Amino acid sequence: MIEVKNLPKERAMLIALDTKEFSKEIVEEHIDELEELADTAGAETVFKIIQSKRGIDPAFYIGKGKAEELVQLIELNEINIVIFDDDLSPVQVRNLEKLFNRKVLDRSGLILDIFASRAKTKEAKTQVELAQLQYMLPRLTRAWTHLSKQYGGIGTKGPGETQIETDRRLIRTRISVLKDKLEKIEAHRQTQSSGRKNFVKIAIAGYTNAGKSTLFNLLTQANVFAEDKLFATLDSTTRTLEIDETQKILISDTVGFIRKLPAHLVASFKSTLNEVREADIILHVIDLSHPYYEDHIKVVDETLKEFGSAEKRVIKVFNKVDLIKDKSLIDYVKNVYHDSVLISASRGINISSLRGMIKKILDENIIEEKIELPINASKKASQIHNFADVLKTNYDEDKIQITYRTSKQNAEKIKKIISL
Repeated sequence: MIEVKNLPKERAMLIALDTKEFSKEIVEEHIDELEELADTAGAETVFKIIQSKRGIDPAFYIGKGKAEELVQLIELNEINIVIFDDDLSPVQVRNLEKLFNRKVLDRSGLILDIFASRAKTKEAKTQVELAQLQYMLPRLTRAWTHLSKQYGGIGTKGPGETQIETDRRLIRTRISVLKDKLEKIEAHRQTQSSGRKNFVKIAIAGYTNAGKSTLFNLLTQANVFAEDKLFATLDSTTRTLEIDETQKILISDTVGFIRKLPAHLVASFKSTLNEVREADIILHVIDLSHPYYEDHIKVVDETLKEFGSAEKRVIKVFNKVDLIKDKSLIDYVKNVYHDSVLISASRGINISSLRGMIKKILDENIIEEKIELPINASKKASQIHNFADVLKTNYDEDKIQITYRTSKQNAEKIKKIISL
């Protein structure tokens, strides 16, 4: 994996393309978010450039003429790195790096750089390395441009291409190894989760920096790292949450979503994101203080749909309500978004209402039943303990009476056990 060392802040120029697909305000919000990503990665943004153009230039992204205009600006202001808001093709990267004589990065590369610096566990490091290698594979042509510069002229093409192909084979081999490693990690995770199958599971999801980890820490008294930066949390963490004296559930904090999240990155983080797939309830945390919070809601909803989680029970948790000055916004949210709650995780505001909503959903899904079994059906009685919270067991001369509380899904499993 590429290690990120503590170096002086690089001076960055950010570039976005306005093709009229989105409004001017949305394009500006996109490049503002790119600035947040650059800041998280440790770069200082010196310029933000938005180029209006009908379509993407296949060779220079923003067009050769505009790219040439920026060369002097880059040199005069000692820009170290130029970052683009969309993914660049290998050809575009090669052409732009040659013209600017500076590092050129796109949004995916920047996100990967942040992920590399934030990965702490073995699983996260493996996932990031896999995503990095998959990102690098088609871009290897620029990694070996030093060959032609070093030797020049005739006779360099063959060795250069041979070296690139050798490197591609090495990377493909490493990708295969990492995929095998992740499959083993996922199998181990499934073994762990099989012991939790009888618990109701909640996953906290949402746009990056919406306050998911702060809420998780508040609900569970955990000490998960939380910071006012994008992607402060990479690893999923699971804790027990006690709703009341009789109900305990499992709750997981997950990695944040973001627009234009690369498909290979989502694929690499499959095992981490399984916490969302396996959840019975999803707490969709939203930063209500963000001017484009509704855009963020759409991004998360679409991502959940991609995971096959669109039909799950979702509570929309509008966070940072303490920062809202316009009370009409609060009225709007209450009227438009049903199954929602407004809170401040940092100040603990209205958390009891959130707990109440969770309990209401659990109560709708939890049933209490009483059954009778023959006295010689002790094995079946024992199996019921695996799928339910047994409240009372009475033994008569020829029967066992069991009163239990469980989910509707597990109640069906118990009926099948009894009928066998």
